[in-house]
Amino acid sequence: MKISQENLSAAINKINKPAKPAPVVPARQEPARETLSAASAQQRMKSLFARVGIAQNMDDHDARQRRHIVERRQQMLHMQKISNLQSILGIALNVSISEPLSESVDPDWFFAFAELAENIYSPAMQELWGKIFAVEVSMPGSFSLRSLETLKALTQRDAKVFSRAVSLASRRSGDAVPRILVGYHKKKGMWSLFAPGQAPQLNLSNHGLSYPDLLALTDMKLIYASEIESAELAVSQPVKWRCGNAEFSLSPKKSGLALVYYKFTSVGAELYKLISKTDNAEYVAALQALLSPLFAISENGGV
Repeated sequence: MKISQENLSAAINKINKPAKPAPVVPARQEPARETLSAASAQQRMKSLFARVGIAQNMDDHDARQRRHIVERRQQMLHMQKISNLQSILGIALNVSISEPLSESVDPDWFFAFAELAENIYSPAMQELWGKIFAVEVSMPGSFSLRSLETLKALTQRDAKVFSRAVSLASRRSGDAVPRILVGYHKKKGMWSLFAPGQAPQLNLSNHGLSYPDLLALTDMKLIYASEIESAELAVSQPVKWRCGNAEFSLSPKKSGLALVYYKFTSVGAELYKLISKTDNAEYVAALQALLSPLFAISENGGV
């Protein structure tokens, strides 16, 4: 959440020398701005702690009052956890699932899910957990407990970074694991000494995913730590890819070519299914422009 600061206006009186007006000294306004900012921050702190039953000047001098404070705080925390689960259930009930119901959900999975989900307070994150539950009920085994543990550790900011990665991710036909394509690699051959240096690659920071973002996704175990090079691609054999709603085929024009990409981990691939896919036409255009000298590219449907 962005914290907006209000601009305060102050009247500046002129000194008794009309020909030489007094200079404006911004420092004189700082105390007022700092006081308002501090007051706002303090109010926010108090409001947050009030949600867990804590006030600054709580009367806890006698045992009876202390017991009342503890019981009230425990009740508030339990009620908030119940409210979290109710919100997640409500979201799950509104998820449209087209697949038919199959076997029942593993009880161990469900109780582990409930124990983790009761501590999800952010509405944005509750939406993800609601989707997970709806999909798992429809298709048990879709999400592992390891994925739930990873998701539990994600903040809203982490989820936004992951969402940007998803917007750049492509899926190969018949493969459920997404990849962020960044370029190609030429296998070394007889004439490699006379060839240019390393093949160019896309700068993902130009498309919303910075290097620190990649490091964060690696730390969260959502993508692998380093770029991966595919096996050598067969000449003139098109492979279908899909990025968002864009569908295209790549076919090497010559031998010795491989694609370079960041690969999602198994946990990242599971959580990828939860994120709404958005078109990133600028990235797709840049990728195709980079690959077009050595790859035949054609638009197609059905990946």
